[in-house]
Amino acid sequence: MQTRHFAYVKANWHSKIVNRSLEGFLSRVSAEEVEVFDVPGAFEMPLMARDLAKTGKYDAVVAAALVVDGGIYRHEFVAQAVVDGLMRAGLETGVPILSVSLTPHHFHEGSHHEAVFYEYFFTKGAEAADAALLITRTRSEALR
Repeated sequence: MQTRHFAYVKANWHSKIVNRSLEGFLSRVSAEEVEVFDVPGAFEMPLMARDLAKTGKYDAVVAAALVVDGGIYRHEFVAQAVVDGLMRAGLETGVPILSVSLTPHHFHEGSHHEAVFYEYFFTKGAEAADAALLITRTRSEALR
């Protein structure tokens, strides 16, 4: 069996929710195959993902964040910059960069929305694991 090595970058904003995506990822991928890196927020993820991908140590890099409207700036701007940066990092390095970066239209810091997204992020993390396993397998077979 081939040994895989994944980097998991997660933003510390809304960490209680974002950490659930890592739990979901680890429900499908062995913890021994994953190195976890914390960054302050979503905006820092593309640079970290690119730097990790450039090391050549990882088969894929996953980046997770919850970007919400904080009332100070348009959260869509941050979300677009993050997704664009992650895509460019993958294209520049040739390493798959997967996003678990979500931007809900309506998120209110309260027990109901926190509970909904707490569960949703677990699912998204598990889906990211499936995607990481599939893309690394497909690329390995196609690039032999």
